[in-house]
Amino acid sequence: MSSMNAPSGEIDHINYLSDHIGSLFLNDEYSDVSFIIEGQRFPAHKVILASRSEYFRALLYGGMKESQESNVELKGATIEAFKGLLKYIYTGHMPLANQKEDLVLDILGLAHQYGFTELESSIGDYLREILHIRNVCRIYDSGRLYQLHFLTKVCTSFMDRNAIDIIHHESFNSLSPDALKELIQRDSFYAPEVEIFGAIWNWTKANPECDVESVLEVVRLPLMSIEDLLHVVRPAGLVSPETILDAIQTRTQAKHSELRYRGRLLPEENVAHPLRGTQVLQGEMRSALLDGNTADYDLEKGYTRHAINENGDHGILIKLGTEAIINHIKMLLWDRDLRSYSYYIEVSVDQKDWVRVIDHTKYFCRAWQFLYFKERVVRYIRIVGTYNTVNKVFHVVNFEAMYTNNTVTLQDGLIVPKENVATIKKSASVVEGVSRCRDALLNGETTNYDWDCGYTCHQLGSGCIVVQLGQPYMIDSMRLLLWDCDDRSYSFFVETSVNATQWEVVADRTRDVCKSWQTLTFERRPVVFIKIVGTHNTANEVFHCVHFECPAQTDTTETTKNGSSSSSSFTSAASSGRSAHNIVIQEVE
Repeated sequence: MSSMNAPSGEIDHINYLSDHIGSLFLNDEYSDVSFIIEGQRFPAHKVILASRSEYFRALLYGGMKESQESNVELKGATIEAFKGLLKYIYTGHMPLANQKEDLVLDILGLAHQYGFTELESSIGDYLREILHIRNVCRIYDSGRLYQLHFLTKVCTSFMDRNAIDIIHHESFNSLSPDALKELIQRDSFYAPEVEIFGAIWNWTKANPECDVESVLEVVRLPLMSIEDLLHVVRPAGLVSPETILDAIQTRTQAKHSELRYRGRLLPEENVAHPLRGTQVLQGEMRSALLDGNTADYDLEKGYTRHAINENGDHGILIKLGTEAIINHIKMLLWDRDLRSYSYYIEVSVDQKDWVRVIDHTKYFCRAWQFLYFKERVVRYIRIVGTYNTVNKVFHVVNFEAMYTNNTVTLQDGLIVPKENVATIKKSASVVEGVSRCRDALLNGETTNYDWDCGYTCHQLGSGCIVVQLGQPYMIDSMRLLLWDCDDRSYSFFVETSVNATQWEVVADRTRDVCKSWQTLTFERRPVVFIKIVGTHNTANEVFHCVHFECPAQTDTTETTKNGSSSSSSFTSAASSGRSAHNIVIQEVE
């Protein structure tokens, strides 16, 4: 009986085709070639193998001597692995769940050798799901050998999280020298250095033919105690006395911030959490900082604080549960009014040698702070407030620390944003200007406005519109939409500041006829405050602005409310010539 999909009018007999071709597996009927694997013969069909693999197409039809032979011997393959691969070639099906891991790895090797990329990828996905302490070393080695980058990345992440168990498992000794070196040199392979050394010592005993010198190069001897160097490393005889003395000298004389520490790497996970053993060691009302409550706080509760003094010897001190690799901090400053703060953040591994990773002492900051810096191993974090526009107390509502893979460009320690940061989500606010709806200027609405609403304004000759960003950014462009429900035009100028005291003009439109969308470009600089001052309106004595963004999100011409189009650009100074490369935490010189 025929099978027909009546609604579509298409016949689908793919299952029959698969069954019929599959019936030729190990079938001598019509066979025109046999493969010899470890002395065992496997009948096959050239056209089927050639249609499934470039390797077999070249081998059987490429003019090589094998194309003229009826029996082809294949080296480097095991009987069971080749049989499993051959069945996959004929049927497109391969059960893995009940196979031994060694056999799966052998099939993976053949899939790589013979160019079955889809099979190779699928086996890699399966191996990722069955990772375990007992098999991850072999899978990692295989992933490296066959250049399965995603699989090796998953393996290293698993090994990072289970480093101590890995180095004490017998399978650790099966790692190849290159794989072992690549693993040990990772900052995120988090285990005591003396235990790593002991594991390498055992590895050398199990692999006496391998060169241990290159592996020992990545062992961080200065991280070991002097006692361990003298009583563990020296008796092993793997390291010269001079190297041990150099390690002791480095440990005793170098700053701890200069040593290459290891730390736990948990991408996109907040490590500053009580469940991970994090504690607040210094500051008043400590319990509030890490409780995750970012809604229920007021003048009396819901924050951790410290008194601001000139010595800066107080601050809020946080101890993480373990050494951790971080490059991102997110914290909420108390923001129930329009106050601003200045502060800096230092990190340390020993609470003695501190490194300042964030310095916002010259800038006004408010509400949520999104902070990035070069990744480093951290155990202690100290937040020190240096200024509050209202009183002498520094308040933090919430604090998080993590390692992120987000792409961020830095210049002079400040973010060079690509997306609009003049938004409510990024803690920006309108601190001066008149509007029926607070922050209408920043809500992203560029079409729904009229004579009565949807804009922010000020009287010409008095006042202005001031936007405060949540934190300092390196800005080199802005864009604003002037109210354009009729044919009126405006004149204006724009200034920026980091502290609302010293201002710099970045755009002068006082002599220009300006309508609708205005794009302003200028030399990149730190910006917290943006002051927009209208100087002329052809219709009345009020300056109206519908939308503001920085940096400018497009250079294309926008359609205006009254149907015309307008775009303008102004450069206040020559380009600085400094490029901001789009890589993770890239510091622009």
